Amino acid sequence: MEIKWTPWRGAYIKSSAGQATGCVLCAAAAAEDDREKLVLYRGQRALVMMNLYPYNPGHLMIVPYAHTADFAGLDPETAGEIMRLSQRCAAILQAEMQPHGFNLGMNLGRVSGAGIDQHLHLHIVPRWNGDTNFMPVIGGVKLIPEALDDTYAALRPAFDRLHDDPAALA
Repeated sequence: MEIKWTPWRGAYIKSSAGQATGCVLCAAAAAEDDREKLVLYRGQRALVMMNLYPYNPGHLMIVPYAHTADFAGLDPETAGEIMRLSQRCAAILQAEMQPHGFNLGMNLGRVSGAGIDQHLHLHIVPRWNGDTNFMPVIGGVKLIPEALDDTYAALRPAFDRLHDDPAALA
């Protein structure tokens, strides 16, 4: 058995969040402490938050406030805001972290790989040349070279500027 040291996960597992029976995405939407829940931006119909277990530094999720797994039935206003936010997120990540590319996507349903299958969300994963090497391919291990708090602190000012310029999402 391969063992990796991940002390940040222990704190999560021991917390009430790690034992939550409800939707963690709804809990993030309802929370008052954005930093604790890794929320970077709150729009009218969706929020932007960091992934607690990122594939790469800067891995974001756009989460509608509505608790739904029905992508086809998503109202046009919410779908539009999710797309506008994905464009702004990509621009902010490009400016702040200079990735070489992005993966954007939704896993709809448990069979598609959704870890949280009852509340749809769009993943935005920054990618860099060489970020896939022998560790994930041969060893089945991915190393994240940056702490979540550091990434949050680097990105939050850019997302705060969205509140100052509502036209940035138009």
